[in-house]
Amino acid sequence: MKKFILIIFSILSIDQILKIYIKTHFELGSGIYILPFFRILFVENPGMAYGISFGIGHHGKILLSILRFFLVFLIFTFLYINIKRGSSKYLTVSISLILSGAMGNFFDSALYGLLFDSGTIYNQKYEKWMPYFGISKINYDFFDKKKGKVRGYAPFMEGCVVDMFYFPIIDTYFPPSIPFFGGYHLKFFKPIFNLSDIMISVGAFSLFIFKRKIKNVKIL
Repeated sequence: MKKFILIIFSILSIDQILKIYIKTHFELGSGIYILPFFRILFVENPGMAYGISFGIGHHGKILLSILRFFLVFLIFTFLYINIKRGSSKYLTVSISLILSGAMGNFFDSALYGLLFDSGTIYNQKYEKWMPYFGISKINYDFFDKKKGKVRGYAPFMEGCVVDMFYFPIIDTYFPPSIPFFGGYHLKFFKPIFNLSDIMISVGAFSLFIFKRKIKNVKIL
């Protein structure tokens, strides 16, 4: 059990260190080039992994955060039962990766609105998510005793996930002379993501690759 806790804690720690560093050192929408096809680009995501939002609004954001909580709880319970049962390491290690990623994004949604003084918020009047200017700071003294409430840019469960990895491997325009596709802007890979998203993807891919080696699975 200890090694699985170590896996989860290590990934979660690296994920949060990266996110907090990016949010406290970069302005929203800014970044740096690492390679021609790899950039660090700071964006905030109110939706799901890889920037998937489905037009999510204020109430949808809260619902998504609650869903994330229950998913983390279910994945943790599933992992705990199968570790105790002695299930295949192909299963338990993969689930540990997925759990660490799910926890990382849940922490952003649940706590970042309280932890930081600025962030992307939903404007009810215009019905859209509004960016902010400047660089965020951490609220070390996050409770306002005079007002009797927690400081921050958003209430509990309404924070946005920090994304930063951007791989525009292909970013080009087709010449206007080309039939049908002339003037079309081709960009691959467009989503911007974080370490949590990577761990969820790696864990899920591992389950698929090693599915024939996974035995002795205990369902909740």
